[in-house]
Order: sequence, then C-alpha cells, then structure tokens
Amino acid sequence: MTAVVGELAPDFSLEGSNGEIVKVSNYRGKNVVLYFYPKDMTPGCTTEACDFRDQYDSFSDLNAVILGVSPDPLKRHEKFIEKYDLPFVLLADEEHQAAEAYDVWKLKKNFGKEYMGIERATFIIDKEGKLVKEWRKVKVKGHVEEALQFIKDNLS
Repeated sequence: MTAVVGELAPDFSLEGSNGEIVKVSNYRGKNVVLYFYPKDMTPGCTTEACDFRDQYDSFSDLNAVILGVSPDPLKRHEKFIEKYDLPFVLLADEEHQAAEAYDVWKLKKNFGKEYMGIERATFIIDKEGKLVKEWRKVKVKGHVEEALQFIKDNLS
C-alpha cells in the first residue's frame, strides 16, 4: 500500500517517543500532520522540528496532531526532544516501514556518494483517516506555516 491523496492513509505501527506503539489510525477524529525527516540533530531537521514546536499550539487549536518520523532510534529521538523541547511525538522508523509506505525512502546523493534515506515530506491526514495533502521534497523555510494554513483553510 502506498500513499495516494484522496484515499485512506497507509497505516503502520511504530514505536513512539511517548513510550507507545503509534498508528495513524489511532488518531481518527483528529487531523494528523505526518512529517518525515532525514535525521535528528541536523541543521535542516532541527529547524523544521523547532518550527513545528513553535506552531504546536496553533495546530492543536485546529484539532491537529503532529507526528515526526525518521529512521533514528528512540534514544536519539529522546535526546532531540530534550535538547529542543519538542512537544510532539517522534516515531522510530528504523526499518523504514512507514517511509516505504509513503514512498519517501529514496536513493539520495550527497558529495558524490549514493545512499538510501528519507526524502523530506509532509502529509496531512483528515479526521476520517484520508490523505488530503502531501508535500514532497520539502524546503524547510516557510513550510510549517504552509501546512498550518492548509489545515485552517480546508479542515477547520
């Protein structure tokens, strides 16, 4: 199953930084902002996480839950959350199960090296569990505000 706008969002079970097994389907009745990022503690990922943190109350006011997903293990997520005071759950996708379901596990090139990794992307899932919006190859600057505006305009 892959993510298709207009259809039910792919479900998965991943360990969350909240100590629970998290599934997208657990959040029916709420809007879900599911964002995939390459690696904790790196500059772009830190900026994006802090932007979501700074808008956390605005998303909550719109009945939206933020879930961050990367291949990092829970221990690294815990350090990331602690260092930057992140108020939302981060999911450990070490086997890239969710990343593959959302087609964000990609061949990447950096400084002449090729490797598999997460392509930064965000998905909005509505209260019924339907994927209603996706952003792929996300540029961090201004992205969180764009996602917030989408929910305000379409799901509130």
